Amino acid sequence: MTLEILTADVLAPMRHGFFTRRGGASSGIFEGLNCGTGSSDQSDIVAINRGRVAHALEVEHKALVGVHQIHSSLVSTVTESGPQGRADAMVTKIPGLVLGVLTADCMPVLLADTEAGVIGAAHAGWRGAMTGVLEATLDAMVALGADRASISAVIGPCISQAAYEVGPEFFEEFQSEDPDCTRFFANGTGDRLLFDLPGYGVNRLREAGVGHAEWTRHCTYADPRLFYSYRRSVHEGQVDYGRLVSCIRL
Repeated sequence: MTLEILTADVLAPMRHGFFTRRGGASSGIFEGLNCGTGSSDQSDIVAINRGRVAHALEVEHKALVGVHQIHSSLVSTVTESGPQGRADAMVTKIPGLVLGVLTADCMPVLLADTEAGVIGAAHAGWRGAMTGVLEATLDAMVALGADRASISAVIGPCISQAAYEVGPEFFEEFQSEDPDCTRFFANGTGDRLLFDLPGYGVNRLREAGVGHAEWTRHCTYADPRLFYSYRRSVHEGQVDYGRLVSCIRL
């Protein structure tokens, strides 16, 4: 099956893609393009999938760079291929390197200043976004010569507000951090609330001064044909879940 890749016009001409689960070699609960090396999927199959991603971006497999994601605000400035250690975002100005982040409900964020030739990729769940991973990514891009107002940022497929039910303690944590965050919550059933993760991410990017920020408006939870979802896997009683990859290169 052919790979199905979502792109955003504002990131052109940078080669990039929010890869769906279609076109991969994995089977069972991982069926499709599972690129999660930390999953319990067969490592050789994951390697095949990642190789297909690299081929789609016209680079060698080793040029696809990733980090050990830990829901932090840490950013790695990438100067060469190979493992980048523990972080949740990467930036580079080196042509030929592909920055790839893994998600399965969290926000994959691809960023580019096309004039300065600086790119970034971030994995941002609610905790990483709250603690500043998006702002830290922008700071790291500026340190490489990017102009904050010239950066375009696109949030790819992630869990939408309609599917993101949380408890009152979650709401209280956000409210204590920033009282204005209440606008990203809607009433759910009983004491449950619905959190707008991509709306929160877009707002933080805009408040940080990016020239353009948007969400592709694809919900990972709602479309099992195209996307993996951690929350859906829990609700369905699955023992593990696949990881989507989102990539950008100069």
